[in-house]
Amino acid sequence: MNEQKEKLCNSLLSLLNIMERLRAPDGCPWDAQQTEQTLKVYLLEEAYEVVDAIEKEDPEALCEELGDLLFQIVFLTQLAKEKRRFTFLDVLERIRDKMIRRHPHVFGNKKVRDAQEVADNWAKIKRQEKKQDPEKVLDSVPSSLPALLRAHRLSERAAKFGFDWEGKEQVWEKVKEEFLELKTAIDKQDSTKVKEEIGDLIFSLVNLSRHWGFNAEDILRDANSKFIDRFSKMMLSLREKGIDIEKASIEQMDQIWEEIKKDA
Repeated sequence: MNEQKEKLCNSLLSLLNIMERLRAPDGCPWDAQQTEQTLKVYLLEEAYEVVDAIEKEDPEALCEELGDLLFQIVFLTQLAKEKRRFTFLDVLERIRDKMIRRHPHVFGNKKVRDAQEVADNWAKIKRQEKKQDPEKVLDSVPSSLPALLRAHRLSERAAKFGFDWEGKEQVWEKVKEEFLELKTAIDKQDSTKVKEEIGDLIFSLVNLSRHWGFNAEDILRDANSKFIDRFSKMMLSLREKGIDIEKASIEQMDQIWEEIKKDA
């Protein structure tokens, strides 16, 4: 175990040294030009590639992508170190202390009944740490999150203050209500209202997903993957039937699409 710990420490120090070398005056010109602002896009890209590897259940890809994501974190901390704001050690110590504080049921004497109480305690401790005013509790949900995920987090955060439906049936009724309001707007050909009601319907569906224990972001990602798979199969089927893909009629495509759905 001590040998493993030593190897871990050496590997981490080596990575930090590599980052310093890349940013040195005689290092890499590209790395030398990067800033927190330019690295944002790469940070998001690497995070999504990690998610993609998880969804593909590809352990080799996941190992590689986690390394790429870690490197972005190392890069950002190196920039902060150069500006004398904080170091990688500060990052490690802060997250270590936070995890201990927010798990009093593990590292203290706090007793919990289930995972939900753990989540409630976490939120309470977080509010105390950040000294959040209740009326500003939603401000801490990052605006840069994908819209569906942010909607989930916003409604989840509001629910912790009791602003929520009692159960699935109540949310389902809200979905139907929003759908009827959208239909009314469409019937009136009111494009501004249609846009607003589509947003309300989507938001209510996010809440329905949450009450069923799902995350709408994950659900839509799965739906996207299913669409891509079925569309590819449809295109292949058209080619196998000798139908010019660019000249295929909507009726032909619909027929094949329905066949693919039945076989799924």
